[in-house]
Amino acid sequence: MRTILSRGECLISDPDPHSVIAMASNEDLPLDDLSVFLSVCETGGFRRTAKQLGLSPSTVSERIASLETRLAVPLLIRTTRSVNLTEAGQTLASRLSPLMREARAALQDVASSKGQVRGQLKLNVTGAVMVDILPPLIDRFLNRFPEVKLELVVEDRLVDVIAAGCDAGIRYGEHLAKDMIAVPIGPRYQRLALAASPGYLDARGAPVHPNDLLNHDCIRFRFSSGALTAWEFERGEQSVTVDPPARLTIGVNAAPAAIELASAGHGIICTFENWLRPALEAGALKPVLPEWWTRFEGPRLYFSSRLMSAPLRAFVDLLGEERRSDRV
Repeated sequence: MRTILSRGECLISDPDPHSVIAMASNEDLPLDDLSVFLSVCETGGFRRTAKQLGLSPSTVSERIASLETRLAVPLLIRTTRSVNLTEAGQTLASRLSPLMREARAALQDVASSKGQVRGQLKLNVTGAVMVDILPPLIDRFLNRFPEVKLELVVEDRLVDVIAAGCDAGIRYGEHLAKDMIAVPIGPRYQRLALAASPGYLDARGAPVHPNDLLNHDCIRFRFSSGALTAWEFERGEQSVTVDPPARLTIGVNAAPAAIELASAGHGIICTFENWLRPALEAGALKPVLPEWWTRFEGPRLYFSSRLMSAPLRAFVDLLGEERRSDRV
């Protein structure tokens, strides 16, 4: 959902936002206009909504204007560069979004009632699962359910998947609300591993303790929030966190490039062991401090227990099959 401007930035003062819901319940509001409004909330722009819905930008603008006229309250603040929600718009969107999602799930269930799963599945996922965990699962899912359309929103921010208009999310260590369910996806456990090229280690020597990393060239990852990924290590009962200086800093979504640069001898890299495994097996990288590598739980798919469409249910069932086959 887009950032809400302060009340002082709106030329027309907002009424009590909760009164918008009451007004909406007393008006014969076209559902099409409400769908257009929610789409603008999700895309953040009239042109993007027009492209998504197959309408002209002027039609989208007219639909929103008609809705605001019926409610007698501004829902969006338009500028030349952005579209932002008023407080009333935020309230209306937060109430309508789960209702529309439930209606969509009901329609998909009806469409899938004859045994063929149909509809759309929209997942909000971290880029960490896009390297080698999620793609093979998506391949099997699409082959099995040809009538399902799938959209993957890839970002490293923690988001409210329902408010973002998604059916489910995939994250590590997500703190879940009471009505959310989480199921494992991919490996039960993973490890945070260190590696460097043979040439780098021959020239600089191999560290023997995590604190030695402070004197090495290191390749660090940065989240879109600006925070650097943590370098945390464990051995037995000992745990060490270091913040080494970065010779190279790169966004988390560019992990393959970072691994290539580490293989070229530009420093020590710290990331998922499964990402590094191909380069380690090929000899392009060598393990560094393997006795300190930290194990952690793998990713989980999380979703609302109240809203489970037929495509999402089919995807969860596929994950269950994968887990059972792994135990055989």
